Amino acid sequence: MQVSRGYSIPLVDLSDDKKRQFLVDREPGQYLGHPTTVLLDDKKTILCVYPKGHGKGPIVYKKSLDGGKTWSERLPTPPNWVTSQECPTLFRTTDKTGKKRVLLICGLYPIRQAISEDEGATWSELAPIGDYGGIVPMGSMVRLANGDYLAFFHDDGRFYANSGKATGKFTVYSVRSADGGVTWSNPTVIAHLPDAHLCEPGTLRSPDGKQIAVLLRENSRKHNSYVIFSNDEGVTWTKPRELPGALTGDRHTGVYAPDGRLFISFRDMCHESPTKGDWVAWVGTYDDIVHGREGQCRVRLMHNTNGSDCAYPGVLCLKEGTIVTTTYGHWAQGEPPYIMTVRLKLTELLAR
Repeated sequence: MQVSRGYSIPLVDLSDDKKRQFLVDREPGQYLGHPTTVLLDDKKTILCVYPKGHGKGPIVYKKSLDGGKTWSERLPTPPNWVTSQECPTLFRTTDKTGKKRVLLICGLYPIRQAISEDEGATWSELAPIGDYGGIVPMGSMVRLANGDYLAFFHDDGRFYANSGKATGKFTVYSVRSADGGVTWSNPTVIAHLPDAHLCEPGTLRSPDGKQIAVLLRENSRKHNSYVIFSNDEGVTWTKPRELPGALTGDRHTGVYAPDGRLFISFRDMCHESPTKGDWVAWVGTYDDIVHGREGQCRVRLMHNTNGSDCAYPGVLCLKEGTIVTTTYGHWAQGEPPYIMTVRLKLTELLAR
């Protein structure tokens, strides 16, 4: 199937809509990047972590009690969180006994994890969860039908076994947990192409729950982004297939809105796009992804003033349907990146 290098669907530009934008954190002269968020059971409390640096550096921790409108001061963290070497990621899990946890995971080698069993009030220190490593682990996570969790990451040879040498081969892996994320299996290869650099897996479930899709960044910049599917709860996967230009970008993170449409946020790396390098989102259906369609529209969330250094977003949907998406970027010309939240409803986009 021939895929487009650009896109023809409408572009909704919210980048100047200041009333939707809320400051999370900003520090003069300090690079703040790559946030991740998790929503607690009250559907309004959000936890957020991010590094002081580009993909590495001490982890900063903040909390919002009102769905991302206001944010706390920086909260205390365990001492060894200052040793983080990668973009941390947060996940909410419930094990088969009903025990709930929040996981914080980071690479490079070895992959490490911290756990909170009290809704983020206190945390363990970072500790290895396997004799392997990777880039942006875990990029995404999905709960399986049997209650296990499947998580995904990639590596290019440097950190999987701590070789320090890039092989030029990008490999996407999955790992499985049967105990709510306390312990994890060894990695299994799920995707690789000889002529494309597949990485940064972002996971979605089909509306009927029977299929898992993983959207993939393509880092050689020769191709569009890719997608793979599993119809057996992650045991086997389809061959990677290029996505349309409308979904081409880095670090896809998506949620379903109440009306069943998908909102997927990412860094725009479409080959032919007026918003290339900006923080954007795609709106469409899961069926659009399955059948290679462009979707309904694209949204520019904020304009990035420095190349393509932005948009590793957390994306959440509150109980009343408000989408809360949070990321870093060069939002002010000549200044280091800082962290912003944008709030919107998909119904509001139709009016634009």
